[in-house]
Amino acid sequence: MALLQHLCSAPLTRAIRSRSLTLSSRTMSATLTPTRVAHVDSHVLLGMSEQELQQLSLDLGQQSYRGKQLHHLIYKRKVKEIQDFSQLPQAFRNDLQEGGWRVGRSSIHQAVTAADGTVKLLIKLADNRLVETVGIPVEHDKGSFRLTACVSSQVGCPLRCSFCATGKGGYSRNLQRHEIVEQVLAIEEIFKQRVTNVVFMGMGEPMLNLKSVIEAHRCLNKDVQIGQRMITISTVGVPNTIKKLASYKLQSTLAISLHAPNQKLRETIVPSAKSYPLDAIMKDCRDYFLETSRRVSFEYTLLAGVNDAVEHAIELAELLHEWGPGYHVNLIPFNPIEGSEYQRPYNKAVQAFAGALESRKVTVSVRQTRGLDASAACGQLRNEFQKSPLQSDSNNLQSQLDVPIAC
Repeated sequence: MALLQHLCSAPLTRAIRSRSLTLSSRTMSATLTPTRVAHVDSHVLLGMSEQELQQLSLDLGQQSYRGKQLHHLIYKRKVKEIQDFSQLPQAFRNDLQEGGWRVGRSSIHQAVTAADGTVKLLIKLADNRLVETVGIPVEHDKGSFRLTACVSSQVGCPLRCSFCATGKGGYSRNLQRHEIVEQVLAIEEIFKQRVTNVVFMGMGEPMLNLKSVIEAHRCLNKDVQIGQRMITISTVGVPNTIKKLASYKLQSTLAISLHAPNQKLRETIVPSAKSYPLDAIMKDCRDYFLETSRRVSFEYTLLAGVNDAVEHAIELAELLHEWGPGYHVNLIPFNPIEGSEYQRPYNKAVQAFAGALESRKVTVSVRQTRGLDASAACGQLRNEFQKSPLQSDSNNLQSQLDVPIAC
């Protein structure tokens, strides 16, 4: 959530060149109980492994090498419709369609490009829900190029962090694995470049959709061929899920949206923190580091006059040292969004906060603001096209509560 909120925002004084493209074709209280998609579409090719596609080919009376061709068409050539699989026999294409299969790609409903090249896409899903994804290009002095895809994991978000526009738009459902993977493919198509990095920091709480996130992670790593170390999974903190994530022993980065150095202050910024005390989060992070040997990153959004004092930095450093090594703090100066009471801190305050951490031997970085102006921060673009907050079906919502994660 944090990256789409802040990485893709810029001060209102920044000159932005925006263009809009129209391309072809619950309300609920904050809960930390993992939720599931009510109806999973099992006849989607995108998200399937090469082995699974080979088995599907055999099941439909084809030879297994047709599965390899399917894999190439879906992930390399990025073909969106089965009838456009020109390398495959017409009879095979017909069998796929008659069996109810589809590729699983959605249309781009809107695209907005900033002057620095950052692109935000609004993707229209099969049920007409809208989700955001962002492509952030960075060209280094030595000629190397990095393209980061910031992906969403849910349609909206149920956690309603006080500074985030996504929660204000309401929550509908979890994304399925193909709806996550297709965001990366869409970014690659727009930039005509391979995505090098993926961050689960868009709309939604990834740990409330851990099953689909893990499945999408596998696909992005094995099929789209993005290295695990180039993938980051962000969470505001959901009980029991960090331990679950650690059990997969992924070589990806875990990022915790912390935003405060103590429990009392954190509860005012992140309402769901009441269900997951700070000490419990820190213990789980320590265990995660011991289990995976992967450094945990802490996202800390600096809110002027709220959590940006040097005293807060000192308290944060003490908290991190209390729970051991292996931590990194990523400071994110807040960019105001419509309807928010928070303000962006002055650069002097940001530097003082970072300096206080560094002087206490805490590794720290300050995130560079990229991309869109504040009116198009996380959730804002979707909210422009969806004027009424999402309402979840109460029966469907109740059936999702208290369901353990099965990955």
